[in-house]
Amino acid sequence: MEIPPYIADRMARRMADRESLLSPRATRNADYIRRSGFKPEEPVIRPPFFRDADRIVHSKAYSRYIDKTQVFYLVENDHITHRVLHVQLVSKIGRTIGRALGLNEDLIEAIALGHDIGHVPYGHLGETFLDELCAEHGLRGFWHNVQSVRSLDDIEECDLTLQVLDGILCHNGESNNHTLTIEGEADWDSFESKLRKIEGGGDAHPLTAEGCVVRIADSISYLGRDLADALEVEVIGERDLEDFPENCMDLFGIAGRKREAFSDINRKVLDILIRDIITESYDADCIAFSAEASACVAAFKEFNMEHIYSNQRLLANREKIRFMFRYLFDRIIEDIEDERENSPVYEDLINAPWVSPRYVATAAPAELARDFIAGMTDRYFEWVFRRSILPERVRSRYRGW
Repeated sequence: MEIPPYIADRMARRMADRESLLSPRATRNADYIRRSGFKPEEPVIRPPFFRDADRIVHSKAYSRYIDKTQVFYLVENDHITHRVLHVQLVSKIGRTIGRALGLNEDLIEAIALGHDIGHVPYGHLGETFLDELCAEHGLRGFWHNVQSVRSLDDIEECDLTLQVLDGILCHNGESNNHTLTIEGEADWDSFESKLRKIEGGGDAHPLTAEGCVVRIADSISYLGRDLADALEVEVIGERDLEDFPENCMDLFGIAGRKREAFSDINRKVLDILIRDIITESYDADCIAFSAEASACVAAFKEFNMEHIYSNQRLLANREKIRFMFRYLFDRIIEDIEDERENSPVYEDLINAPWVSPRYVATAAPAELARDFIAGMTDRYFEWVFRRSILPERVRSRYRGW
């Protein structure tokens, strides 16, 4: 059904009025760039960056967020954060900041929803093991932000805009940036240059103010949430809270170091840091923390690294998981080289109807193994491992031979 012209005209005027209220540094919808060129798009109901968010949500890779670890793998607890919730939190935080600063919220949402698609099973631990395997097989180091771009741009060919792909590529929630300023040109050569820099172990800032907002939103989104989850699953306790940084206690108004004093830590962290970022960035040409908040974020991350991410309770199965990654990587390459078409890598990647034939035709076996494992959920990873290493039982009779 076509929208009547008189309604379409009124909608278009309203959209123009809305864009006129954006900050001068906001990315305009008309400035979008796609590899497929500037094709006419319906700009009123689904502007280009809004359309990108839809394409990401409807991708196969996005569906697999549902069972990807954020921090706490192999834990049966429905109240802790998984990757699918994390990206929604980043989107919400980013749009809150972006709305206050007069930026393009559609662009922020698209970047946020796609930024962690390249994460592997078992979170950053799995990323470490896959990085080791890539180096051993002559591939460049594994970076989940590069893998996010690869999944959306090469494997599924979503034809996303340059601005969205750049924001996904240049997010880095582990960094401690006091100030973020835009970097690069709005062209594909600049994008490829950034990609090569990051693959070489470097860093690059986003092309847009919206990309900078997502990067800083990602940086603060997990601070209080990971601490709350760690207390929930009892990876840490009150003895660990004795080491919680004094400057964070002061900034977030935490009274005492008992567990009860941290019951609403996530709310306090987000409320205070979002207000700080808006204040420091409102009349500036950058997205920034105050010096006090920046020092607090750095100290908070250091505390989480020492007491949560490096906690031996969390790493108890480290060597078993490393063995699983190594076994599966080699087995997948063997299946490809021997053309075992009943292997999961053929069923769920190489011959899958949603995978780009151009990607399959040009990817080497080790690259296919990397991308297949990177795309797995935790549960599917375990299922493929069991299927690969355990003998199959026959129920009742041998049939279909």
